[in-house]
Amino acid sequence: MIKQTHTSSLIATVILTVSFLYSAVAKADSSPAYNYLNIPSSTRIYGLGGINITTVDDDVNVTDQNPALLGPEFGRQIALNYMRYIAGSNFAGTRFSSPAGEHGAWSASVQYYGYGKMDYTDEDGNLNGEFSPKDITFSGMYAHDFTDRLRGGINLKFLYSSYSDYTALAIATDLGINYYDPESDLSLSAVLANLGGQIKRFDSRYDRLPFDIRLGWAQSFGSFPVRFSVTAWNLTKWKLPYYETGDGSGDATIKLKDSFGSNLMRHLVFAADFIPSETFNIGIGYNYKTRTDMSAYSRSILSGLSLSAGLKVKAFGIGIAFAQPHNGATTFMFNLSTNLSELL
Repeated sequence: MIKQTHTSSLIATVILTVSFLYSAVAKADSSPAYNYLNIPSSTRIYGLGGINITTVDDDVNVTDQNPALLGPEFGRQIALNYMRYIAGSNFAGTRFSSPAGEHGAWSASVQYYGYGKMDYTDEDGNLNGEFSPKDITFSGMYAHDFTDRLRGGINLKFLYSSYSDYTALAIATDLGINYYDPESDLSLSAVLANLGGQIKRFDSRYDRLPFDIRLGWAQSFGSFPVRFSVTAWNLTKWKLPYYETGDGSGDATIKLKDSFGSNLMRHLVFAADFIPSETFNIGIGYNYKTRTDMSAYSRSILSGLSLSAGLKVKAFGIGIAFAQPHNGATTFMFNLSTNLSELL
């Protein structure tokens, strides 16, 4: 068993390891804990750069990062998701949605984040087996139409973490609003993400949630079947410096990147969604922060880029997404959904 005096060390190790799975340079972020909340469960969102709050679609998966995208037009849907993530991590979950009158809708979901196995050692470094850290999120969402173009939503999340013999509980809330003009296919959104805090700590230390303010724009132009989008995130802080490590050789100089242009780009995610029909889409996204967080000589040429594709066949929807932020870190996501309203 690990002695109580080393509880903080164990928890810090696991939290930083989990944070690394999302961002290779977690030191650039203000809070290393609970960063798994920034990992999407939607293939479409993942393909559009991993952060997107403006994609208007009738797939319940896209509501993951903005509850204001949920609506009664979704009908009664059930969706499953799976993601093979970095370092042997496996994430999976399910989501259900249903109308709530003519102008509202609700959904419920559960998401599991498993980070593989880690060595279980005592304070002297002696190996005492292995353990499997995990996080589980339970959430309930509600959205309501204020007008025919303006919709607001709230997502309440209960967060459970288990790292070896130690557990923690937290509550988080997302507040979102979306304006959508179907005539010009213009979507504008704002989200306050991850408001809340811990209600049960691992030990005496308090771990903060990654609170964030996000703004988004998406629009297609004329009959051209591509919807472009830009999402601004991490708006609670301007400076997001990172270190460039060069070619990895012993003579390489590590450089701190903290220019105006670098900070600006690390706040933005760019994406394009090719939608030739209502049943098929292909998405591509570019997340500069992901690329610079993986600023190592062995990062993939695809680092920062992500791809997705979606297909609807009658009442069923299938989605896949792919990214390779690092040569040894290929990620793959799969979505499956069905609209029970259309089956019955």
